Amino acid sequence: MDMYSRLEPRPEYLSFELALAARKLVEEVMLVKRGEHVVLTGDTSSDRRVIEATAQAVAAAGAHPVVVWYETLPGASMEPPRPVAGAIADADVWIEFAVSYLMHSDAFRAAMANGCRYTNLTAMDVQMLVATVGRPDFQGVIRLGKALVALLEAADEVRITSANGTDLVGRNGDRPINLRGKPAEKPGETVMLSGQISWNPLEETQDGVLVFDGALWPPDELGLLRSPVRCTVEKGVVTKIEGDADADTFRRWMESFDDPNMFRVAHWSLGFNPGVLAPTGRIVEDERVFGCVELGIGTKGAWIGGEPWVAAAHTDGSVLGPSIYLDGVAIEENGRYVHPELVDICRDLGVAGY
Repeated sequence: MDMYSRLEPRPEYLSFELALAARKLVEEVMLVKRGEHVVLTGDTSSDRRVIEATAQAVAAAGAHPVVVWYETLPGASMEPPRPVAGAIADADVWIEFAVSYLMHSDAFRAAMANGCRYTNLTAMDVQMLVATVGRPDFQGVIRLGKALVALLEAADEVRITSANGTDLVGRNGDRPINLRGKPAEKPGETVMLSGQISWNPLEETQDGVLVFDGALWPPDELGLLRSPVRCTVEKGVVTKIEGDADADTFRRWMESFDDPNMFRVAHWSLGFNPGVLAPTGRIVEDERVFGCVELGIGTKGAWIGGEPWVAAAHTDGSVLGPSIYLDGVAIEENGRYVHPELVDICRDLGVAGY
């Protein structure tokens, strides 16, 4: 995966800040309760300091931390070794740090069916946990997310444009708009890093051009994009992939599965974590670059709304500096929110430029 290298090897690097961020993750986000069994999974590509700090925070909360390490799998959403599947199937809470994450696998679905509360923090490193969890005002970011949800719920047509050539339209119909970055309150609930809302417009209404220019992963050969990847979307299906070397890599990877569902648009998302100002190649961050639009292609989870489906894999890509129009009215222009309520919340969060 092509990413900015910022892995400071010293164990004392941001160690105090990391301890606070891990405690916030465990107590405020995952709502870990005394006596619960909390499984932390990491592969050999994970940042061990993050997992150790989180395990200590779990223990300090009076719960039982269980750390499971295993080899880095060739790709995301693959089935893990059986003991890993067994551990997560019996967890009250599962915090995933593996780079080759298990979300969308059968093992993941089994854990969710058993009532596990889950968050996907793939490729989380010290800098990311401090910047995206430790420092931002969690409740303030939720407030921004709820405002975006309300605006989208009140709209039908959503149009996303960008100077890179993106011009994509879809209609929401009665589809739910999901605030993904929230406390894990319910058994079987999947929550994500704060600073994202996700939904999928009615598939047959999704048409236009989608140009990824921030990050795109998987496949592992990508991550940070060196050249734009242009996708033609017709009725919710990617029918053409164009561009230079990165587009060729992406097209070959998509076609390699020989699976029509791989080309179906699974979700639209808006990113707004104040701790992420530029893509890094770590997809959890790149989906939440402040003001970005992100789309997922491939497997569609049931939580999104509408018809779910299973594909051979799932991939996510980001569009930087977009403009967003709801029923023809702009709420964001060139990467900056312009709706008055959103502007006020951004000021309260201390986001630069507001």
